[in-house]
Amino acid sequence: MAASATTPTLDLPEGVLVTGELRPGYEQILSRTALELVATLHRALEPVRRERLAARALVVQAVAEGADLHLLPETRHVRDDPDWRVAPPAPGLVDRRVEMTGPTDRRMTINAMNSGARVWLADQEDANTPLWANVVEGQINLRDAVAGTISFTSPTGKEYALESTDQQRNPTIVMRPRGWHLEEKHVLVDGQPVAGGLVDLALYLCASARLQLDAGKGPYLYLPKLEHHLEARLWNDAFLLAQDALDLPRGTIRATCLIETYPAAFQMEEILYELREHAAGLNAGRWDYLFSVIKTYRTRGTEYVLPDRNSVTMTAPFMRAYTELLVRTCHRRGAHAIGGMSAFIPSRDEEANAVAYARVTADKRREADDGFDGSWVAHPGMVETCREVFDAVLGDSPHQLHRTREDVRVGPAELLDVAATPGRATRAGLRSDIDVAVQYLAAWLTGKGAVAIHHLMEDAATAEISRSQVWQWVHHGVVLDTGEQVTPELVRTLTDEVLTGLTGGPDAHRQAVDLFLELALGEYVDFLTVRASASLP
Repeated sequence: MAASATTPTLDLPEGVLVTGELRPGYEQILSRTALELVATLHRALEPVRRERLAARALVVQAVAEGADLHLLPETRHVRDDPDWRVAPPAPGLVDRRVEMTGPTDRRMTINAMNSGARVWLADQEDANTPLWANVVEGQINLRDAVAGTISFTSPTGKEYALESTDQQRNPTIVMRPRGWHLEEKHVLVDGQPVAGGLVDLALYLCASARLQLDAGKGPYLYLPKLEHHLEARLWNDAFLLAQDALDLPRGTIRATCLIETYPAAFQMEEILYELREHAAGLNAGRWDYLFSVIKTYRTRGTEYVLPDRNSVTMTAPFMRAYTELLVRTCHRRGAHAIGGMSAFIPSRDEEANAVAYARVTADKRREADDGFDGSWVAHPGMVETCREVFDAVLGDSPHQLHRTREDVRVGPAELLDVAATPGRATRAGLRSDIDVAVQYLAAWLTGKGAVAIHHLMEDAATAEISRSQVWQWVHHGVVLDTGEQVTPELVRTLTDEVLTGLTGGPDAHRQAVDLFLELALGEYVDFLTVRASASLP
């Protein structure tokens, strides 16, 4: 890449090519040390990554042919061994009663650090469109947040700054890298694109790990989209390679895994076991979990067809089984159990706010009573509500690891009991799926991965559920409450209706609509973010 008077240059290791635009400051993140680590991780792990992705497809194929997800006989010794435990909680991850989630743009980073949460999930994945600028500048923002130097002035002149530079008082940062299925097309090693998650890991460690340790905490991660314990082993191998390369003591990195795929729910103990030196806990990633249920069993029959997305609550039998098993599994092994996202955000509508706060309170109370050690909210305005609920249950205790939930009896039958989910498919639900998916995709394509829609903070999981549910309803010819059968023609008709009510009309949303219809009516695509990324520069 040619340099100009204002364009930085990179000290590239042999075999490494960076094709993304270079802006001032990027060279500090894309350092030679960071790019050497990227190359080391890619060369060691890429063959295994490809094997694991291929294995995912085999699971879906087996399910389509009549097999069911099950506990693995080859790992029974891990489940039956009562003695092993994960590492003790790391500094900054002992008390996690309220966790704020959000993207890593500069303004949102400051708002998250000022939110009063115990932990901030700094999201480089589902709440982030992987534009090259977002990938690199997100790491700049995290580094500056840890260093206490971050500030921001909006286009309107509003000033944003940290209320405290004391990292012991500020939320502990836990960065969520991209999953194994996503690649970073702007970074090539030996001519191959590198796994996006490995790029995120290397850049974060090289820019912020030492700063985090100096602040008395450490480089911590949330691991997304795991579908098998061998994928957790792959992350563990990455951690070992990275720590050795950067002369960090083994166990410095800690990871909380999202149990947000259907296959992973059957391997929770194995996932913790593979990461036990680095494991910090598991999270009930509820929205992606619903997406994965649909995706994995999409062709198996009507007993696996869910009703309206918004009617599937955490009290549905198969969801209740999943969350209770997660708490039992975590506490049996000394790991934190973190509850799912409450996507409600405050608005100027007081009536809507009252409903939102009541629902968040009830949701968090159920989690706290079940033994969760903390939970997620999507907006600073909901932090206090979540904290109050967990304060009432935890008191002065930082967690509930002592509650091992030996009363929980959950097996494959309970996890697979989708058919017992109350509710039905409605015309309003179909229209809502289309509406939210189109609005989200339109924003995502412009670089915004976290979007407020109808008083809810939505990320990629929402669009994944919506387009997958439409696909499944069309595939099975589901009959709605109106008596109409879900067909491609009905989906197109409702899409046209949705467009008439959106600001800007069809022209402003044409790319998003075309993408949605392709994903909802065409051959099923595993991840919309993979398909949509092809449209990004």
